[in-house]
Amino acid sequence: MQSYTIGQAARLLGVSPDTARRWADAGKVATHRDDSGRRLIDGRDLAAFSIEVAQHGTGEDDASYTSARNAFPGIVTAVTLGDVAAQVEIQAGPHRLVSLLTREAVEELGLEVGMQATARVKSTSVHIDRT
Repeated sequence: MQSYTIGQAARLLGVSPDTARRWADAGKVATHRDDSGRRLIDGRDLAAFSIEVAQHGTGEDDASYTSARNAFPGIVTAVTLGDVAAQVEIQAGPHRLVSLLTREAVEELGLEVGMQATARVKSTSVHIDRT
């Protein structure tokens, strides 16, 4: 499973690294240390925390965020596979995006809960880039 540094988690959550560090220090999101002593957040834990932040806030001043060039970098929070189609949910800061795409596309991208991805929006279509 992919893990994220505090800085990477902050970018995915749409907050500053200091805010993400304070949340980790307060025990709002679990961290562990790698061999070099860096604090990391497990991808599944970050995915769950990003949903919680979006739905309930953090008890802090929750500012709204906008996308740049219609790109929403975030973390995959759900993947539902059908026989032919698939549904992928991404939490990008306070934004939850859902894309319907082919099962083959999801498998080729290797998308799974906890991994980083970017949703790109053009008109009514949402395209997913693995990052």
